[in-house]
Order: sequence, then structure tokens, then C-alpha cells
Amino acid sequence: MSKKILFFTLFLWLTAVIVPVFAQEKADTTYTFRFVPQKDMFYVPWSDNDKELAQLLECVRRNKDSILGGSLPLYVDGYCNSLDSEKENLRMAAIRSNRVKSELIVRGGIKEECFITRNHAADGDFVIVRLTVPAPEASAVESEGLSKAEEERLAAERAEQERKATERKAEEARHAAEKAEADRPVKEQAARQAEQHQEITATPLESQSSAPYHFAPRANLLRWATLTPDLGLEWRISPSWGIAVNGSWTSWTWQDNARRYALWEVAPEVRWYLGETKRGYLGAMFKAGQFNYKLSATGKQGDLMGGGITGGYQLRLSDALSLDFNVAVGCLHADYEQYETIGGVRVRAGKETKNWWGPVNAGVTLVWKLF
Repeated sequence: MSKKILFFTLFLWLTAVIVPVFAQEKADTTYTFRFVPQKDMFYVPWSDNDKELAQLLECVRRNKDSILGGSLPLYVDGYCNSLDSEKENLRMAAIRSNRVKSELIVRGGIKEECFITRNHAADGDFVIVRLTVPAPEASAVESEGLSKAEEERLAAERAEQERKATERKAEEARHAAEKAEADRPVKEQAARQAEQHQEITATPLESQSSAPYHFAPRANLLRWATLTPDLGLEWRISPSWGIAVNGSWTSWTWQDNARRYALWEVAPEVRWYLGETKRGYLGAMFKAGQFNYKLSATGKQGDLMGGGITGGYQLRLSDALSLDFNVAVGCLHADYEQYETIGGVRVRAGKETKNWWGPVNAGVTLVWKLF
């Protein structure tokens, strides 16, 4: 009988001591967010960061009043050891801590004052957030009989448990960072091979812009087809802007000077190249020159001046050659004299002035990209 009484007394004592211990244990409130070595961006879906963030936000939501009231701070520890110097590692750790805090401020509705931040140039590439959530208060009956020394012992045990949990999380984060670092050369090699494959399979017209040159001689083949030699030069100021100038000259007579075709023109132009490949363009051109036409009984001789809006497209033929298709629409003003030829002598027959609205220039121009 005395043994039963002793066993029952011991059972009650254990109940009074152990039950409060379990009642006062804290929940796991340590959260680890991993970062890519030498990078400061907070990739939420990477390495289970999304799960950790969701759990942390739920914990913040449950304890938001205490957090905003200042009685429940969030301890943020940033770690970095993948850079060359301690100063760089501390700076990177601070940036990473701020990235995580920004997520909590925006998505959790808390403030900067709610955090206690420390940064470390050691251990790995991660950020640890620790929230010391108080355990539910034991009832008055459960707390009776606990001495001050016993309470201090329990508090020390809880602190030790938290320390071990933090170290365990840090160790897991360090192993994950080491694995990511070991896998990085393989991933980088795969990315380089993908880029090389993309460059190889790209067609020449797709892979090369029409604007890698600075100076390019030009020849308008339409002018040459009408026995009017035409040469020019384009200066590509930048991939998007160019200045071109073309000049034409010809002088022909036949039927004992009864027929005449003579002309000289200079046409400068400013161009704005469009799109990613910089092949199409818009621009403005100016034209000035003199002419002498006598294709019938009456000839015309005088000056011309005008300009207009240009548009065109360069078709790449090879690395050095392109065809430039262009047309200009605008106005030409001409002052000229009419004349007849009598006995080999030109006789003036009148003077006229005319304005022409419409196409003022056209070309199929061979472009040689010199350099």
C-alpha cells in the first residue's frame, strides 16, 4: 500500500513539472531564405523560399498586433561569404536582409521599426528571420509549485532549443548554397551551349543588322540605267541615324547637236533607321541642280531646286553589299528658258517657272559597306 501511495505521489509531481514544460515550449519560429551566391536578388520560388515566406507571413499575421506594438520584434540575420572581401560580404548581406524585409513590409503590412537586423560576413548565402513567439500561458494550477530556479532552468532550456534550431537552419542553408555553387558551372555551361546553338541556327539575314558600318559608297543603278552616272556616300552617325549625299552628272548630244540631254544634281539626305535590324528608314532630302533637255523641236534649260520626305529599305546581299530601295515625295521648283536651234544657233523662245508636286526621286542603290 505504501508503494502505491509513493508511486501516485511521484506521478502527480511529474505531472506538475513536465506538463508546464511542454506547455511553455515555443513553436518553430526560425525561417531561412536562400540566395544565389554573389547575387542579391530575392528569388521567392527558388530553393523553397516561397514555402518559408508563406509560413512566415502566416506567423506575422497571427502576431501582427504584438509585432506592431513593439513587444515582438523580428530578428533578421543576413549572411554572405561568396565575395572577395569582408566589406563586400557585409554589404551584400545587408542588401539581402533589406530584400527580405521589404517583402514582409509590403506583404505583411509591418514597418521597418519592427526589425532588429544583424549582418555577417560568414557561414553562407542566406537570410534567417527569427520570431520569438511567446508560449501560451500556463494556468494558475499548472504554474503553482514552480520555483524561481526551476523557471530559470526552463527558460535556459528553451533558449538552447532555439539556438540549436537556428544552427540547424543555418547548416541546411549552407549545404544548399554549397550544392548550388557546385551545380553552377554545369548550368552556366548549358546556358552557353544554348546561346551558341541559337547563334548557329540563326539565318544570316536575321542575325546581322544592316547597320554595322560607318562609311559606305553608293551608286544609284536607276540613274546609271538612263546613262546618268551617279555616285554618293553615306555616313552612319549611329545605328539609328545616317547622312547620305548623292551626285549625278551627264552630258549627251546627237543628231548634229539637234538633240541634247545634260544634267547635274546634288541631293543630300538625313535618315532615321527603324526597328531592331535597322533596315527600313524614313528621312528628309534636298535637291539642287541644272538641266538642259532638247528631245524635240523646243529645248528647256534652267535650274531646279526642291526636296521631300524619303522612305526606303535596305536588302542585305552579303556582309559588304546591300541594295537600297528608296523613293522621295515632295516638291520641285524649276526656272528655265525655252529655246530653238536655228542654223546651229540657239534662239530663245520664252521663259517659264513651274512647281512639281509628287515623286521627286527614286533609286535602286548599290551600297558597299567600306568600314
